[in-house]
Amino acid sequence: MRSVISLRVAAVAAAVLFSVGAASATACPDRVPLPPHNPYAGPDGTATMHADTGSSDATRLPGPGTGPLTSHLTALAAACPTVLDGSDGHPVALCTTHAGRIPTAYLLDPRTGAPLAHLPLTKGSLLGGVYAYLDNRDRLVVVDGNRDLLRVAHRKAPDGTWQLYVDRSLSLARAVPAGDAVVGLSPDWHGRVWFATGGGVAGFADDRTGAVRTLALPAGEHIANSTSTAPQGTLVSTTHATYLLTAAADGTPHIRWRQAYDRGPGRKPGQLSWGTGSTPTFFGPRTGTDYVTLVDNAAPTVNLLVYRTGDGTPVCKVPVLKAGGSGSENSPIGAGRSVYVASTYGYPYPALPPDAGPSVPPSAPFTGGMSRVDVRRDGRGCDLKWDTTVRSAAVPRLSLGDHHIHTVLREPATPGSDEPSPRDRFTYAQIAPDTGTVTHTFPLGAGAPYDTLQQVGVGVLAYVQRCVRMNVQSK
Repeated sequence: MRSVISLRVAAVAAAVLFSVGAASATACPDRVPLPPHNPYAGPDGTATMHADTGSSDATRLPGPGTGPLTSHLTALAAACPTVLDGSDGHPVALCTTHAGRIPTAYLLDPRTGAPLAHLPLTKGSLLGGVYAYLDNRDRLVVVDGNRDLLRVAHRKAPDGTWQLYVDRSLSLARAVPAGDAVVGLSPDWHGRVWFATGGGVAGFADDRTGAVRTLALPAGEHIANSTSTAPQGTLVSTTHATYLLTAAADGTPHIRWRQAYDRGPGRKPGQLSWGTGSTPTFFGPRTGTDYVTLVDNAAPTVNLLVYRTGDGTPVCKVPVLKAGGSGSENSPIGAGRSVYVASTYGYPYPALPPDAGPSVPPSAPFTGGMSRVDVRRDGRGCDLKWDTTVRSAAVPRLSLGDHHIHTVLREPATPGSDEPSPRDRFTYAQIAPDTGTVTHTFPLGAGAPYDTLQQVGVGVLAYVQRCVRMNVQSK
């Protein structure tokens, strides 16, 4: 049996690779349904920022266990929120450089995390350097500042060096207004790439035929998070409401349902926009996409919202993150009947989008917080199962392969203080999903090079041990 075990961390100034050399490989258990595999995306668990195109933030791939970890720090002078892993085992990162804030694709060495090649992309909006995915040919799919839909591939040159190059390009300039930018994108089950812009334009592009179709969402609604796709359609959450979009019989984008939410009196500290911080999540106990969930921006306490995917009927509205800071910029984890939410309230982001606006209140300490909510077995309501003050500093990932939530904790330099400090310590952590208890930790380091920035590329990608079909081969 062959296994590849690694934990990748993207920090403010570096991409960090943590690996285990002697853990045993295990079969990937089928405990609860996850969203079905999208045939136009790369491997589940590693092809998108949120594990799969349904944004479940859950994977069947087990983590590194509790054995000794070794670390390799590779300075990229960039923030790397998106670190993805294709079927060939080569990590591809989408980063934003500190100098000039240029979105840049990196091909990384799977053993050390060192950059093998890089490709600067045209600069656009701040969030334009965040969301991307790997397609079924291991190409990075992203929209650049020219409003071009790109598929960035990698190859080994005759001289042995690696190259990143644009394999396919389609202009979206006629669909995306000047001054606007694509924020999120995800493929559907027909190979079309659905996208949403900060200004509230949603639609899809087919770079095989050149077709681009869009619709304008209501005036005043903006988009600051990515999209999610499942066989039932495409989820988009604006700063006011959540939509399930489908293609009508004539091929045009169509709103199947819309559900408004409480957006509160203003942007909360530790969030990047005035509205939900969630990329909406598909989850469910039967098909893996029975329900849709996100977190609203109600004050003083946010709520987890759950809807039925088919018609948008509300299932429940449950107050969450009551023990810590009640606000979240993270997509919830969804698996089976359970949803897990992490707080970002008060997190000291080094930069905000230019249209973020003032926060209400102007500032707050980072107190942490994590909650679990379960949909009842009869589908008639939900229950809060636990609520903690875990100081998660990343988008957590649930591993069904080892039954742990993997994240990075931000621990205060001064014990007992919730005020962020440049000297704060960062620690890899495993959390028991049944109780919310931290069961295992491993110190990473202190200060800016280890700041996980409440992002996913930061070491919680539970693809740390990748399972077969391509990664563990048994005889």
